[in-house]
Amino acid sequence: MRSTMWSGMQKKLMIIFWLLAALDISFIIIGLKLAHCTAKIMLMPVLMILLSLAKGSNGKKIILAGLLFSWIGDGLLLFESRDSMFFIAGLASFLLTHIFYISYFLLINSPNTSLLKKQPLLILPVLGYGVALVWILFPHLGALKIPVIAYAAVISAMLICSLYAYGKVISAAGNAYVLGAVAFVLSDSLLAINKFYQPIPYAGVFIMLTYCAAQYLIVSGFLKQHPNYPLPPTNYQLSHTSS
Repeated sequence: MRSTMWSGMQKKLMIIFWLLAALDISFIIIGLKLAHCTAKIMLMPVLMILLSLAKGSNGKKIILAGLLFSWIGDGLLLFESRDSMFFIAGLASFLLTHIFYISYFLLINSPNTSLLKKQPLLILPVLGYGVALVWILFPHLGALKIPVIAYAAVISAMLICSLYAYGKVISAAGNAYVLGAVAFVLSDSLLAINKFYQPIPYAGVFIMLTYCAAQYLIVSGFLKQHPNYPLPPTNYQLSHTSS
């Protein structure tokens, strides 16, 4: 019997994504670098295909653009050991990903009240975390001080914007968006601490696990918001109708 929310193909793609993620993490643990690179570069295309099958069109291209730049960033970061410019280019790619996600969250228009409007003080712990992380990393950033500060500001803004979206969409989608944003912040924090401050045991495993969870949750949030099979109607809509 088919799900009331997702098609059979979408469910198969979800399974494929997590199988690839599990393989990727396994390859990191046992040290198979080429296999890790191969599995990692396949992750975002699977999510892009999954998202492309969603019936909703409003904002889909914005998230697809974010996934595309994530895929580019994944590829660039595989070569960061060869030249620091690959890391900077990868950082720029992910910065664009977060800008696309910010745009998507802000374009959600609904008569429902945003969580951020109800509890604006939620901004403070997000900002506090971003400032604390930069404060810890700052002495170790060298020539990358400005790029890392800019990136920290943008990813913090992405998390804040997910809180703005919460309440404007159905609860299942809102939960997925916020949890995805939190997982992205955690993944990037682990990456930054491991790279610039102090090596973390099994850092690659935790970074990939939280990264995969983040991207999957954001995509699944859209799928919950735009199910392939009818759910009870809601009063939200996305103002970006041309995407």
